[in-house]
Amino acid sequence: MKHDETPGDAGHMRPAWHLFFLVVSLFFLWGVANNLNDILIKQFKKVFELSDFQAGLVQSAFYFGYFTLAVPAAMFMRRFGYKGAIVLGLLLYATGAFLFYPAAEKHAYVLFLLALYVIASGLAFLETSANPLITVLGPREGAARRLNLAQAFNPLGSITGVLVGQHFILSGNEPAAEQIAAMTAAQRAAFYATESAAVQVPYLVIGAIVVVWALLFMISSFPRTRDSDADDARGSGMAHLVDLLRDRYFMLAVAAQFFYVGGQVGVWSYLIRYAQVTVPGTPERVAANFLTAGLVIFMLGRFAGAALMRYVAPARLLATYALINAVLCTVAIGLPGPVGLYALVAASFFMSIMFPTIFALGLDGLDDEKRKLGSSLLVMSIIGGAILTAVMGATSDAFGIHWAMAVPLFSFAIVLTFARRSSSAGIVAAVRV
Repeated sequence: MKHDETPGDAGHMRPAWHLFFLVVSLFFLWGVANNLNDILIKQFKKVFELSDFQAGLVQSAFYFGYFTLAVPAAMFMRRFGYKGAIVLGLLLYATGAFLFYPAAEKHAYVLFLLALYVIASGLAFLETSANPLITVLGPREGAARRLNLAQAFNPLGSITGVLVGQHFILSGNEPAAEQIAAMTAAQRAAFYATESAAVQVPYLVIGAIVVVWALLFMISSFPRTRDSDADDARGSGMAHLVDLLRDRYFMLAVAAQFFYVGGQVGVWSYLIRYAQVTVPGTPERVAANFLTAGLVIFMLGRFAGAALMRYVAPARLLATYALINAVLCTVAIGLPGPVGLYALVAASFFMSIMFPTIFALGLDGLDDEKRKLGSSLLVMSIIGGAILTAVMGATSDAFGIHWAMAVPLFSFAIVLTFARRSSSAGIVAAVRV
C-alpha cells in the first residue's frame, strides 16, 4: 500500500504544506456556498413572493443534503479514502452551481431548491472528509486549535459569498406590494425574470472555480493514516457505528452540533429580515452590511479563539462563549431595534469557535475508522440548519421576527450543556483523559 506521508503516533501525520493548504481552501469554498444562502433567502422572498417560512426552505433543502449524504460520504471515504471523497464532493458542488442556470431560465423555485440540495450533497462529502483530515494532520493535542485555524478560513469564504450576493445578486430594486400589483402582466414577468437571472453568472463562475479545484486534488498525493489499515481488519463499520451510538458523550456532541448549526444558520438567515423589520426603512443592501459585519467579526473570532486555546481549555472557552450568546439572543428578543440588531451581530464573534471545537472535542480519542464514521454523524447533525431555520420562520410568521431569536437562545443553552459536560469529563486540550 502506498504511503505518501509518514504517519505519526495514533494515526496522526506530518502534513505536506501544499496538502494542508489545499484542504484548508475547502473551508473557504463551502463558506461561499453556505452564506450565499442568506442572500438567496432575501432574493427568493422577493422574486417568488414567499412567506418567511417558505423562504426558510432554502436552508431546509440545503441542509437536507448534508443529512442524507453524510453517512454515504463516510462509507465512500472508507472505500476510496480522503482524496476520493473530496474530489467527488467538489464535482457535486460544481454540478449544483451549474444547475442554477436552468433554474433561473425556468423561474422555478423547486429547481433552485434542487440545485441547493445537490450543492449541499457535495459539501457533505467535503466536510465529512476535510474536518477529520485536519484533526490528524499533526499532533493530537493540537487538534481543536488546528481545526479552529482551518475553520478560520471558512468565514472568509462566507464574507466573499455575502459580498458576491450583495453586489451581484441583490439589485436594490424593492418595489412595494402595491407597486407590483400595479404592474402589467408583462412588466411583472420581466421584473421576476430579471431578478431570477441575477444568480446565473455568479453561480456559473463558482462552478467553474470548483471544477478547477477538483482537478488540483486529482493530481495531488494523499497520505493514509496507520491505524486505518488495522481498523479494516479489526471490525466492521456497523460495529463501530453501534459503539458510537452507545457513546453518550459523543452523542451529546452530535446534539450540540445540531443545535449550534441551527442557531447559527438561523441568526444569519434572518439577520437581514430582522434589520428591515425592527429598523424600518433599512434598504436590503444596507441590511446586508450587518450580515457582512457579523461574518467579519466571526472570522476574527476564529483566529482569536485559536490563539486563546493556547491558554484556555477549549471546553471552558466554548462554555463561556455559549453563555454570552444566550444573553445576546435574549437582548435581541427583549430589545428589537438597533440594540437587538447589534447584539445579533456581536453574537457572530462568540459563535466563531463553536463548530470546530464541538467537532474536535466530539472526535477526540477515536481511532481513524471511528473518526470517519463519527465525522459523518457530526456532519449529519448539520440538519439542524434546516429544521431550526424553518422553525424560526414559522415563529416569525406567527409572533414576529424578534421572537424567532428564542430558537438560537435555546440552541446556545444546549451547547453550554455539552461544554460543561466536556469540562467535567476532564477534556482540557482536546484530549479525553
